Amino acid sequence: MSTMTTTVPDEAAERHTSPGTADGPRRRPGRIRRIGLPYLLLLPALLLELLVHLVPMVIGIVMSFKTLTQFYLRDWTTAPWSAFDNYRTAVDFNAPVGEALLKSFTVTLTFTLLSVGLCWLIGTTAALYMQENFRGRGVLRALFLVPYALPVYTAVITWVFMFQRDNGLVNKVLYDQLGLTDKPLFWLIGDNSFYALLTVSVWKGWPFAFLIVMAGLQNIPRELYEAAALDGAGMLQQVRRITLPSLRPVNQVLVLVLFLWTFNDFNTPYVLFGKSAPEAANLISIHIYQASFVTWNFGTGSAMSVLLLLFLLVVTGGYLWFTSRGRRTADV
Repeated sequence: MSTMTTTVPDEAAERHTSPGTADGPRRRPGRIRRIGLPYLLLLPALLLELLVHLVPMVIGIVMSFKTLTQFYLRDWTTAPWSAFDNYRTAVDFNAPVGEALLKSFTVTLTFTLLSVGLCWLIGTTAALYMQENFRGRGVLRALFLVPYALPVYTAVITWVFMFQRDNGLVNKVLYDQLGLTDKPLFWLIGDNSFYALLTVSVWKGWPFAFLIVMAGLQNIPRELYEAAALDGAGMLQQVRRITLPSLRPVNQVLVLVLFLWTFNDFNTPYVLFGKSAPEAANLISIHIYQASFVTWNFGTGSAMSVLLLLFLLVVTGGYLWFTSRGRRTADV
């Protein structure tokens, strides 16, 4: 009996440590395959991302260090190297090129802050209103999403006709019907072009904020509002104490996405004004397009694009660091 008691554990230990057993190494290949399968499935998307975004980005960075003009369009690789001359030209704010870039940057930053703020405010207000049950709520939700669902060119071209001075709907309402202006205004030229661009941007962007905030509101328990109402909290107090703190993670992502989309927006001003936007609405995307495809100085235009990319990377990194720091402080 003593022999059996000593041999049985030895056999069990040998079975678990033997390199050829099914419980040992034979499990590792299957585990490796399971771990590597997600990366294998992501490989086509990564390759497409590399082809569509990263390769043109690298080419644009290389072009920013070349004196690339229309004379080298047949073979841009033969353009002479200019080192950092294009960047010096872009950031020399005392020279015409740098001064124009700085003005465009200021207009773009002002426009972006106003557009993002209004989109968030209108979208959040509409989402809060849509939480109440009333007849026709589903139809109204669908109508709210129409500007976001329309193709950009279709929507903006419609606004182009509405902003016409003589027969546009905007002047028809403001001047003919309401009498708010002394005369029909030019909306697509001059200083009013900024307000026209801002109107179209907010009209097109607030439904996205409405959709995201409305989805975030679904995760807030209704019991919190009921308990707050029993304690005597009004609607504004409930929004301030419950809704906005609960929506903080959603709003952090929403504001960042809206900022990046709006700051980089090219389609809206291009369709609204054409190749040459008025100075009051000369966004940096249009300015870089003009520097590249109108003056045919692709080297300087590429340098401006790289500077824009660096600015957005710094803003994104700083914003994420600030919001994550605030979240850690709130958790403590």
